[in-house]
Amino acid sequence: MCGIVGAVAARDVVPLLLEGLRKLEYRGYDSAGLAVINDSLQRVRSVGRVSALADMVQEANISGELGIAHTRWATHGVPNERNAHPHISQDGLAIVHNGIIENHEAIRERLIEAGYVFDSDTDTEVVAHLVHSHLRTVQSLFDAVQRAVSELEGAFAIAVLTEQMPDRLVAARQGAPLLLGLGNGENFCASDASALLQVTKRIVYLEEGDVVELRRDGYRIADRSGSEVTRQVHESQLSADAVELGPYQHYMQKEIFEQPGAVAATLEMVTGAQSVVPQLFGVDAPSVLTGIDAVTVLACGTSYHAGLTARYWIEAIAGLPCSVEIASEYRYRTTVPNPNSLIITISQSGETADTIAALQHAKSLGQERTLAICNVPESSLIRHAALRFLTRAGPEIGVASTKAFTTQLASLFLLALVLAKSRGQLSPVQEREHIHSLRHLPAALTHVLSLEPQVEQWAKRFSTKHHALFLGRGVHFPIALEGALKLKEISYIHAEAYPAGELKHGPLALVDEDMPVVAIAPNDMLLEKLKSNLQEVSARGGELYVFADADSQINASPGVHVIPMIEHAGHLSPILHTLPLQLLAYHAALAKGTDVDKPRNLAKSVTVE
Repeated sequence: MCGIVGAVAARDVVPLLLEGLRKLEYRGYDSAGLAVINDSLQRVRSVGRVSALADMVQEANISGELGIAHTRWATHGVPNERNAHPHISQDGLAIVHNGIIENHEAIRERLIEAGYVFDSDTDTEVVAHLVHSHLRTVQSLFDAVQRAVSELEGAFAIAVLTEQMPDRLVAARQGAPLLLGLGNGENFCASDASALLQVTKRIVYLEEGDVVELRRDGYRIADRSGSEVTRQVHESQLSADAVELGPYQHYMQKEIFEQPGAVAATLEMVTGAQSVVPQLFGVDAPSVLTGIDAVTVLACGTSYHAGLTARYWIEAIAGLPCSVEIASEYRYRTTVPNPNSLIITISQSGETADTIAALQHAKSLGQERTLAICNVPESSLIRHAALRFLTRAGPEIGVASTKAFTTQLASLFLLALVLAKSRGQLSPVQEREHIHSLRHLPAALTHVLSLEPQVEQWAKRFSTKHHALFLGRGVHFPIALEGALKLKEISYIHAEAYPAGELKHGPLALVDEDMPVVAIAPNDMLLEKLKSNLQEVSARGGELYVFADADSQINASPGVHVIPMIEHAGHLSPILHTLPLQLLAYHAALAKGTDVDKPRNLAKSVTVE
């Protein structure tokens, strides 16, 4: 959840650390801090955003050629300066940390008995003192970190430096992301490659249990057994422009409008082809997918909604039973394992702790047929699955997911086609028709984005409300769930979504003139039933906001506002109906004046349970 940057160079690294933190702020923004070695340890910490830290650093005139920095999403301890990172121990040792140390209380008691004094409420300070305690008995910081890491339980990434060795920093990862950036006469570490694009595109992804020592002239890595190892150097495909705002007001707005291109990139391998093949999901896909008799989807948040949508496609097109599980709940209940079930995990970052744990639990039950759908190559989720599909959405900085969701939907629809074809459920004519629809999808998305001015007018009305209901039927119900999530995430308007047929079973009691009701109205087999549900709302004085297909014949009237979309897009309709709901949330938040890209209490990459 937090963001880490570290650097060792022959120049002042403070500007590099601050710029790296700005790129990582999506991972947490409760507090920020940095520590550098310049003869002695210098530390600055602030509550709130990186901009506040930058002001304090400038005022203090801090500089140094070795440093670590951190932007925090609070877990242990309230977000104040006392709990902000870096944390320090004796003899000028400082540490930054992402993740959770599960056995911190037991270690804390032991360290207190040894004479260490704790100044914060965090689990991180335990690691600082633990490393220092080992540094008393070994020759190097590298050895001390190795010993400390071997005692820690949980998921974490750390970076450590000390006055005693002012020419190097040491970092380690276990269950939380951390990578290296290699420069000329300088080296770096960070939670995300986006933080390092300013200085290098040469990236080394650390494996689970790795400990690394960084110096100006090189680095060394040891695995969890202590053996020195070599990890592959990758050339990052990200560009600096990809993580810049450009002409947009917010990252969320930028990412909403990037969706036609992101979907086109995700589908590139099939839209130029005449057929779909299992190898789209990995070279081992033919053998892994053979004999599948069920599908289980494991995901959290927005990715869970993508899984719920996919369930309709997989069952309707491929004829396979599909269950969708909230990953954070899956491994804590008794399930009936099926070795012939395909286990699909979905995550934007590929570092979602609950989803990784759910995947590992499924595999422990003998379910080895696994597929990860993810936006980040070399992520933990990708490495733990037998098959993988990269969504190619590009970096998503806004905390509220947009293009990650639509590219997940596109890839899941593609999977439904592959599963259907492998089971003899997809005729050549149907296959060609679906590929044609996918080829047209980016253009259709671009058309939907042209509705923004009309959605913005609705949003101004929404911004004065405290609650909202979202309605959908069939495959569009998960899209209603996603629309409600977006609205409450960034505008703080309480929103709930229901299958429209459930209104009369309770939620209708909430409907009055102060409760806006958003309805998704595609021209599908459930349209007439949906119209009846909308009549129920109107009869109770509710005000309706309807996104209707152009051919659904729903007209505006007093208390019924309608934005006509394009004609019904068949199975791909849910993807198209997602975009106006994102725009509604974005413009409602804008009208309310909330922080669109960094909503309170949230972070982008949820790497803790």
